[in-house]
Amino acid sequence: MTTIPVMRPWLGDEEAEAAAQAVRSGWIAQGARVRAFEQAFAERVGAAEAVAVSSCTAALHLSLLLSGVGPGDEVVVPSLSFIATANVVRHTGAEPVFADVDPETGNLTAKTVETVLGPRTRAVLAVHQAGVPTDVEELRRLCDPLAVPVLEDAACAVGSVLRGRAVGAGALMAAWSFHPRKLLTTGEGGMLTTDDAAWAARARRLREHGMDVSAADRHDSRSLVLERYLEVGFNYRMTDVQAAIGLVQLAKLDAMVSRRRVLAARYRDLLREVPGLHMVDDPPHGRTNYQSFWVVLPDDFPAARDDVLRAMLEAGISCRRGIMAAHLEPPYAGRVAELPVTERLTAQSLVLPVFHTMTEDEQGRVAAVVLALAR
Repeated sequence: MTTIPVMRPWLGDEEAEAAAQAVRSGWIAQGARVRAFEQAFAERVGAAEAVAVSSCTAALHLSLLLSGVGPGDEVVVPSLSFIATANVVRHTGAEPVFADVDPETGNLTAKTVETVLGPRTRAVLAVHQAGVPTDVEELRRLCDPLAVPVLEDAACAVGSVLRGRAVGAGALMAAWSFHPRKLLTTGEGGMLTTDDAAWAARARRLREHGMDVSAADRHDSRSLVLERYLEVGFNYRMTDVQAAIGLVQLAKLDAMVSRRRVLAARYRDLLREVPGLHMVDDPPHGRTNYQSFWVVLPDDFPAARDDVLRAMLEAGISCRRGIMAAHLEPPYAGRVAELPVTERLTAQSLVLPVFHTMTEDEQGRVAAVVLALAR
């Protein structure tokens, strides 16, 4: 019996050849392919500028720095998110303030954010969790009069739609991930998008040690160029090998989203007999890319969440616990936070396998385990 992975990237000969061409070119560091990937990605998500970086965590960190977040400030974040969302706040010297989430989407709402805003709030970092779009327009209506910027953690959301436009269109700043668990992957890597040219220019300096001219531009110049280091920066660069893969992946994005929506519809059909089982779905204000297919077990489900995960393993199926809660992890333990929805979701949810080449037989095997436990 073959093992069913929780996720398998959709990679093939085109990506291999694109990477090989980058290697054969003799220039594999950040260069022309990175610039091409940035331009194509910005166009896809409806942003004026895109800055390729080494990870989504790097992009989130830069977005906070560009917003002026620093020591003594507070940033509102969901606890229900990968821990990087909270960690990047700490990286700036500020403190994360955890807000609860909507039970249907797993995302922040204006109501949950409003209860934790304070005089030291410098930004709100909204996560489009597992590709389900957050209603950032609602958050902006709350935060704009307070001069609190709404930044977007769109790590999982490439290909998702918010009110008829791509997630990221019109964002102050949005951070994206190309980790292998995401639809579009470059192995590792990330992107920062914005409509603000000054922010983008500074992000490009900061990702390359604060240099006022990139290594690629120095290499291409026909005259002497002596770089200067205008501020303390970071090594957050993407390579041309990664960008070459990313360009091929970007061309596949529509097919990826379409296929995942088919798989999600089939999961809902297979599992509709389980009473009280909550399955991720499109919110009223948008459309998800189904980066993950997560379910929340009802309170009276006959098996605990971890028992379901063990049963899956015994059946040769790789699942994951649902979205983690950062405030329950050691770095943030002991912080006062009333987050009943977050704690229920993280305790009772799990992520079922979903990937482009998944077969009906594989989906049937996954559903069979849930149905057997439900009985």
